[in-house]
Amino acid sequence: MVMEENTNIEQPERVSPYNDEELEYFRQIILKKREDAENDLDLLQQNLRDNTENASDESAYSFHMADAGTDAQEREKTYMLFNRTKKFIKYLDDALVRIDKKTYGVCKVTGKKISKGRLEAVPHTQISIEAKLKRR
Repeated sequence: MVMEENTNIEQPERVSPYNDEELEYFRQIILKKREDAENDLDLLQQNLRDNTENASDESAYSFHMADAGTDAQEREKTYMLFNRTKKFIKYLDDALVRIDKKTYGVCKVTGKKISKGRLEAVPHTQISIEAKLKRR
């Protein structure tokens, strides 16, 4: 028995409840979402650059405090979206690692299989809907 335990340590068992074909299906969903998020990130970054340049430009229009406040608020909102998108990409990258390690689709709270529908809707999730509802 000791030999078997050592063998399992050297070659970890498949943890994911999904087979290779299903994992590839989820990988494609994640890669598509990641590509879309990267495009969004590029647009947000360009928007931040444009807003920063425009904020320093002097224009023919009169400078009004309300306009300056609105501009600052828009920059802050864009910056928050930029950071949120970067975080989302990190979550997607982490999900790709779990797919590679064959640990994708297992709830980190209950240890049970995360439903296919949940993973299709939120492919980077690490918890089942049951665990999420219990957290509330």
